[in-house]
Amino acid sequence: MRKELVFLLEERSAKVMLETLLPRILDERIEFRLIAFEGKQDLEKRMTMRIKGYINDDARFIVVRDQDSDPNCVALKARLIDKCKASGRAAVSLVRIACRELETFYLADLKAVENALGVKGLVAKQQGVKFRSPDYLVSPSHELKILTKQKYEKIAGSREIGRYLEIDNVRSDSFRNLVQGIKRFERELLML
Repeated sequence: MRKELVFLLEERSAKVMLETLLPRILDERIEFRLIAFEGKQDLEKRMTMRIKGYINDDARFIVVRDQDSDPNCVALKARLIDKCKASGRAAVSLVRIACRELETFYLADLKAVENALGVKGLVAKQQGVKFRSPDYLVSPSHELKILTKQKYEKIAGSREIGRYLEIDNVRSDSFRNLVQGIKRFERELLML
């Protein structure tokens, strides 16, 4: 029996970030698989069948999607949970929404951004109103590009920043919830 955590992701940037973050979170006995879709419509269209058809019956699934401009985060999450239920594996599935965008996680940890991208002076901005609780920013990716003077690039930047993200960071509720969900499934898998 493989102790496996499977991530269904909206896009490749989440995949490369998790590739560098997960080894710092997960016990070495837990395998992880990252499945990146071609955007939110592709994820929502195909996720039920991917979960349903997954061969490892003991696997746990975490669906990660950006809220983007969706006005109702609760309704969005409920819709994705319904898709997990339709797979017949809702008990071993978890949905996590990045409030607005994945870049919110990065803005909540400007020390990680500074270290990853070599942009000096970002840590000092963390206590500013914008970055104390960045889940509420309208366009985190735009903010991050401005803050890094265009050094942030979605794929390469996500990979590098994932290496430095503080696992116990609580400035982004959506990041904290993702990490807590990963740790919960890790505990379940280790008990199998």
